[in-house]
Amino acid sequence: MRDSRTPQLVLLLIVAGLICRESFVDAVAGAEPASRPNVLFLLSDDQRPDTIAALGNQHIETPNLDMLARRGVAFTRAVCANPICTPSRAEILSGCSSFENGVLDFGRKINPELKLWPQAMRDAGYSSWYVGKWHNDGKPVQRGFVGTRGLFTGGGGKWWKDQADWKGFPVTGYRGWIFQDDEGHKFPERGVGLTPDISANFADAAIDVIQQERKQPFFLQVCFTAPHDPLFFPNDYEKKYSADTIPLPSNFLSEHPFDHGNFDGRDEKLLPWPRTPQIVRKNLAVYYAVISHMDEQIGRIIDSLRETKQLDNTIIIFSSDHGLAVGSHGLRGKQSMYEHTINVPLIVAGPSIPSGERRSAQVYLRDLYPTTCELTGIKIPKTVRAKSFAKAIADAEAKTHPHVFCYFRDKQRMVRDSRWKLIHYPAIDRWQLFDLDTDPHELKNLADDLKHAKVMERLHAVLRSEQKKVSDPVLAS
Repeated sequence: MRDSRTPQLVLLLIVAGLICRESFVDAVAGAEPASRPNVLFLLSDDQRPDTIAALGNQHIETPNLDMLARRGVAFTRAVCANPICTPSRAEILSGCSSFENGVLDFGRKINPELKLWPQAMRDAGYSSWYVGKWHNDGKPVQRGFVGTRGLFTGGGGKWWKDQADWKGFPVTGYRGWIFQDDEGHKFPERGVGLTPDISANFADAAIDVIQQERKQPFFLQVCFTAPHDPLFFPNDYEKKYSADTIPLPSNFLSEHPFDHGNFDGRDEKLLPWPRTPQIVRKNLAVYYAVISHMDEQIGRIIDSLRETKQLDNTIIIFSSDHGLAVGSHGLRGKQSMYEHTINVPLIVAGPSIPSGERRSAQVYLRDLYPTTCELTGIKIPKTVRAKSFAKAIADAEAKTHPHVFCYFRDKQRMVRDSRWKLIHYPAIDRWQLFDLDTDPHELKNLADDLKHAKVMERLHAVLRSEQKKVSDPVLAS
């Protein structure tokens, strides 16, 4: 029997435990499209999971993300399955793993037979908009979005002039990236490559969309470039953090002990070898400043929802495409299976969401697609292989995946359950086993400890099983 109450009231009742989850799904599915909640998806770039004050970092200021955490649910074990920009974003858009959507690395096209997240939202009556960094094939308007504001992507090479980052190193990221519109008209006067205050430009664009979308619910994806390199201090943020007072990561090393598959990659060249405590602290100072500046812009976006009386009817999701090392394990970049990189910050807040709670359920970024469909009463497309974690939002005891399976090129494979993590480096046939309960910073490799042989055997079997499911060409031996 369908419930005639509004979706918002039904969602609040579900949190209070007054109706069952099945009634909730039926009620929202029966709602008219115009009465469904808006969805605002905020995605940062290269943000470690431990960079939000409300979630435990006492050395960074993120008042607006803190507010979201107080209003919603934070998932502390959310993962990016493939820790590089383009593949991670393709998983988010498609609701499929990299093996299934065809984007295991840069330069690959998303399988055109897949129905993408913005397409599903648009077909259900949502006005789907895109703001910010676009790092996949085609254009947003060719992938289900009705339009863009503040679109930032490649194509400005003829205006590019060499730049140096905060420490004087030559810029290697976002070279020639430029603001442009859906017809390809470019705006070099707004800057070419990253600029110190680029997050404000994305916020301006998002606010434009929010102010104009009043007749139908919107799905708005806002992709910041922060805190990806090149790093620059935003205006008035130069003295925000003192390198002398920022602690080093607990797993700081001067150099990674072996070639993990991206030892001398572009990201790793952004800091000198060996990594020193001083240079890592300085890097963290500007990294934190860029995050705090982005947080300020997120606050402006949320204020626009409040001013247009749409905040109470908007589901807000915040996450990042992957984390970053910044000195942890002797690394600077992403492209690793360690917690500081494979884990991502993830907060979900809104009319259907409990307030100020945390969840330890393991979820993938690609699960956001079916989860949002379920929360808004949209039928999940058949091409989606990811799993909704809507139940875990409402129920602290609910689990979504007994383990997660992650990968990087043909260099790294990983499985993680509720306690243990097994990493395999196929190119050098090296293994790592970590007990995350007793060693959350992954400092003690137990792979050769005979006391844990049964754990190794069990996780090895799980890894092989996951690889076989996706026809992984580097199947663990």
